[in-house]
Amino acid sequence: MAENEKIALVTGVTSGLGREVALALAARGVRVLAHGRDEARLEAVGAEIRAAGGQVEGYVADLADLAQVRTLAGRVGADHPELTVLINNAGVGGGPPPHKKRELSFDGYELRFAVNYLAPVLLTRLLLPQLKAGAPARVVNVGSVGQAPPDFDDIHMERHYDGADAYFRSKFSLAAFTFDLADELGATDVHVNCVHPANLMDTYQVREAGIAPWTSAAAGVEPVLNLAVGRGGESTGHYFDGTRSSRANSKTYKKSVRRELRQVTEDLLVAFL
Repeated sequence: MAENEKIALVTGVTSGLGREVALALAARGVRVLAHGRDEARLEAVGAEIRAAGGQVEGYVADLADLAQVRTLAGRVGADHPELTVLINNAGVGGGPPPHKKRELSFDGYELRFAVNYLAPVLLTRLLLPQLKAGAPARVVNVGSVGQAPPDFDDIHMERHYDGADAYFRSKFSLAAFTFDLADELGATDVHVNCVHPANLMDTYQVREAGIAPWTSAAAGVEPVLNLAVGRGGESTGHYFDGTRSSRANSKTYKKSVRRELRQVTEDLLVAFL
């Protein structure tokens, strides 16, 4: 990697916020490693970036399959021994109302917990050597103001399932992981933060839920870039609401909760690490 070159892996770039962030990073001269689940749609975004003079490489993977997450990390790491930015953006919303259809990932895990939480945790952990090699580096976890602590006795929500609640639990877990990882990496120059980009952006997740969007997907770009390449990312272990440092759900800061979540996560990911 050339001196001062920035290389950013962005997950979920084929629509919504991910697409807007990928375009914005490329316009700033960042080499974008663009991830998507659909090869044709991924190539369309790549073509758009290249047409505007940007640098982009595409990586196809379904984050609902943790073996594919591991393969994705392996491919990225082999292609780029140094990585400066990882933006965990891809996610699954609460689903269409009445949000009662329980869905499972390829591995048999509750889908929202798997895609919104387990996949970014696995991807981040597998790419830590590349991030450390590319330091100063930044990890941005795209979260939500909607957060609810998981039930550790029913982590896959086999009882009383609700898709919106599953989504909130996954985003709570992602915030808690952010704080844990920031503490773990405190002696390094890899900074880790979580952000709620904007309220009810015009994305598939919001429209699928039957909600009229309040803002465009582009409204979330500045908050993400603030942490990825801006001044906000000079800090670590913080939760941001937009571009302002804020507070996540109070229980994400409880060490006992984070310790239990960490153990559950390690048990679920042990076969993939």
